[in-house]
Order: sequence, then structure tokens, then C-alpha cells
Amino acid sequence: MRVSRVPFMFQMLATLLMAAALRPAAAAPVLMISIDGMKPEYVLEADARGLKLPNLCGLMRDGTYAEGVVGVWPTVTYPSHTTLVTGVWPAEHGIYNNLEFDPEGRFSGEWNWFASEIKVPTLWKVAHEAGLRTASVGWPVSVGARDVDYLIPEFWRSAGPSGASNPLDRELLAALARPDTLLRELSAQAGPYMMGNDTSIGGDEMKTRYALEILRREKPGFMTLHLSSLDDSEHAHGPFSTEADRDLEAIDGMVGRLEAAARANDAGAVVVVVSDHGFMSLSHTVNLMVPFAEAGLVTPGASGTIASWKAQPWSAGGMAAIMLKDANDHETEAKVWELLKKLKADEGNGIEEILDHDTIARRGGFPDAAFVVVMKAGYYLAGAGMTGAVVGPIPGTHGSHGFSPEFKEMRASFFMAGAGVARHRDLGVIDMRQIAPTVAGILNVPMPTAKGEALKVRP
Repeated sequence: MRVSRVPFMFQMLATLLMAAALRPAAAAPVLMISIDGMKPEYVLEADARGLKLPNLCGLMRDGTYAEGVVGVWPTVTYPSHTTLVTGVWPAEHGIYNNLEFDPEGRFSGEWNWFASEIKVPTLWKVAHEAGLRTASVGWPVSVGARDVDYLIPEFWRSAGPSGASNPLDRELLAALARPDTLLRELSAQAGPYMMGNDTSIGGDEMKTRYALEILRREKPGFMTLHLSSLDDSEHAHGPFSTEADRDLEAIDGMVGRLEAAARANDAGAVVVVVSDHGFMSLSHTVNLMVPFAEAGLVTPGASGTIASWKAQPWSAGGMAAIMLKDANDHETEAKVWELLKKLKADEGNGIEEILDHDTIARRGGFPDAAFVVVMKAGYYLAGAGMTGAVVGPIPGTHGSHGFSPEFKEMRASFFMAGAGVARHRDLGVIDMRQIAPTVAGILNVPMPTAKGEALKVRP
């Protein structure tokens, strides 16, 4: 019996038309590179500072840029990177700090690695659902990101990001990658991938090589990449140190290679370079656990552990959320308030401001905190011990972040260039929440959950 092929052909045509309808019309592919800790002045003042950054300066010359990006509460890596791909504050997207809140020290320093904790749609999700091929290398909070077709997440299991020494950590990353054959397939050209997370310039070079291979092979419509070594140099030596300057000059070369690869795939590709926060030099450390222990709010256990607690600080560098074990324990809340006022009254403790629950909620950070302690410039919250001095000097030259986004030193960067982007347009100072909807607009995909208004980047 002869079967007519006409219905089958109609089915195929309908399928093709549906796929075409899902695919964004005239969308330029976007490569979004985060240079962790890059202050805008590095690029805006490159010539005056004697920095050789031809590729980053080229993006500013040929595209649209911001004089500064006002970040989130707190100005640390994981909440900021999640805002960069969601367009909402941490209180809305659910990543409140780098590390999980671990009041009894049971989690072995676990960070907020997992994309399943993000409560709102990401750029990866809206791009993927629109039919675009997505990719990401080393982006924070990306483990298990289901909307990334080609994924190498940021993850480690040693005590510090660069502390991996077990070769099987490479196998762990391979298992977390998507597809799980990705690292093996790319290693022939890119070399063996890192163990854990290497935050040195060598680690950035490795991530760049893998990103280049993904661009060459898979030609994603939207790709994110996180380069973290500048942040490492600034922590160790301070912003605009010789070490940080040389590091960024090396990263600039990586940006040039990545831009060339993206444009080789599509001459109209848009390259976006962002950062998560700025940096400032440090002068003092402040350990709030000491006065909390002295006030009986935290009870020390054996070997530096915590036997019990009623309230304690959750540090984020230049600020700390004050968490109550029982949010309805108003007696403890009042005791904490009196302690914080007393600490702030002593100017030597370096406390700039104390925010109550309602105030920090309006600023979009730490929704479960009773208070947030905001430090003065240079006063860094560190130390987990419960005895000793509250305040101490920091020898040498070091830098950090996590301070109020209202400090100019904490401003992040934004540079965008490519087809359909205005040339040498200065946007002034922008809100970090505006970046995700702007990228969504370039991709021609909807992102109604983003709270920021898209930037005027079109000619």
C-alpha cells in the first residue's frame, strides 16, 4: 500500500516554522566577559596611568561604556555576578553573600555555587528558551545551570579557590560540566583543565583557551566568561599596584583573542566587558566576633568552634549582616542594637553606619538580617576567633571590597561594542541591574523580571 507523504511534509514544515518563531529575529550573538574586581578607572584612565590596554580601550572607543556601575549590597563576587545575569537585587535573586551562612562552622567553607538557588530567570534561561545556544566558563553560581548548553562551572572543594592539589578534582569538574564529555573533547586543543579553581593569571589563560574552543566549535549565541586573577592580585597587592596593572595587561590580551574569535563567528557579534565590584586599599581588620562573644551572644566551644549562639555577624568584607538565631527573639535583638551603638560610638572601631532590617531591605540585600554593619573605607571585617583585639592594623599593601556600593571606590565597569551599539557613548554612572535587560535587548529576547531599565546603547 502506498502511503501519502503530504501530511508528513506539512508536519515537518510546521516544526520548522515553530523553530523559526522561537529563534530571536536579527539577534547579534553576545560574548559577556567579567573581569573580577576591575575598577572603571583602569580603562578610563589607562593612558594617564601608563597602562597598555589596547583591547579594552578599543571597546570604549568603538562602543558604549559607563563611568561607573553602582553595585549591590554587598559588593562581593557571587551576589554581584548573579545580579549581572538577572537584573535584580540579591534579596530577589537569592544569592546574598559569597559563602553560605554557617553559624556553627559545619559546612567547611561552602560557597553559593549552585544555580538552583537562583530564584529568578537568568540571561542563560531566557536566551536558551528563545532558541539560542548558550555557553559559560567559570561564572559564579553556575553549577548545574540547566539552561547552559556548554558549561564549565566555577567550583572547588579545597579550603581555598586555588588550593586544589588532588588531580581527581579535574574529574569532578568534568562531571559537573555540560555535556560531561566537554572537558575531554576540548582538552586536545586547550590542554588539561584546572583542578578546582585557579585564580592566578594562569587560571585565566586556561579558561580563555577553553572559551576560545567553545566559540570556535559551538558558536554560541550567548556566552559568559569569568576571569578572576585581577581580583586575586588586588587582594594581595592593592588596586593599581604594579602586580595588578601587569595582570590586567595580560587579561587585555585575552580579551583581544576572545573578541576576535567572537567576530570570526559573526562580524556583528557584541562583546560586553563587565566587572562585579571595585576595590579599595585596606588599613585595618575588625573582628566583630570578639564583642559578640564578650556580650554572651556567641558561646565558644572547643578548638575555636561555636557551642551556641543567639546572634552573630555574617561577614561580607566591608560590611556584615547581623543574624539572629530566632528572628522573633526581640530581647536579643534589643541587646544587639545596644552593643552595635556602643561599638559605633568608638570611632576606632571603624563603623560607618548601622542599618536596621527595613533599611537594608529597601537597599536589596540580606533580607533575613536584623541589622547590617557598614564599615568605613579601609576597615575590613575579618577573623573568626572570639578572643583578642577587636581592631588591628593591616601591614603592607592589600585591597578588598564588600563595602557600601555608595562608596565610589566600589564602582564596577561596563563596556559594550559591536553591531547596533553606539560608538564612544558615555552613559555616566549606571545601576548594575540595568546590564542584564540591556544584554537581553541585544539578544532580542524578553526579560520582564529584570528590575533595571535597559541602557540606551543603540545608535
